[in-house]
Amino acid sequence: MKSLQSNLIILGSVGLLFLGACSKGDQASDPNTTSESPPVASQPASSAPATAPATATKGGQVVKSGAYYLEFVPEKEATGTHLDLYLQKGDKNEPVPNAKVTAQVQLPNGKQQTLALKYDAEGKHYAVVFPGKEPGQYPVKMTADINGEKVDGRFTFSQ
Repeated sequence: MKSLQSNLIILGSVGLLFLGACSKGDQASDPNTTSESPPVASQPASSAPATAPATATKGGQVVKSGAYYLEFVPEKEATGTHLDLYLQKGDKNEPVPNAKVTAQVQLPNGKQQTLALKYDAEGKHYAVVFPGKEPGQYPVKMTADINGEKVDGRFTFSQ
């Protein structure tokens, strides 16, 4: 019985190797193929909680934290990057205007910068201009204090 299991494992492995070798040969022989993207398994996983696309207002990154939705929308400007945070509550996505919101931005060199966001009543969101222009990835941790209740969301943007 062990011999049969071992033979099946070896046969299956050889079959997979053969299929892999065949598929690589097909790509090399077809001059019209373009380079393919890396497999999904090799791409880094997001550390953000589940998203809720129904709340997206401007196509930003959306995170659900408890009863709240946080949508992060970075927009490049001449003076830096405008960081918008749409903080909404419940199924009706009601704006939350009375929170104290801060953004902790990690620079590409590893240093961190903390920014206080101000509420824009007309746009129903929190905003601040991040002055950094160095190229690279910028991880952002948004923290909203809503009457003593802390709500966090993690996002990224690139320069």
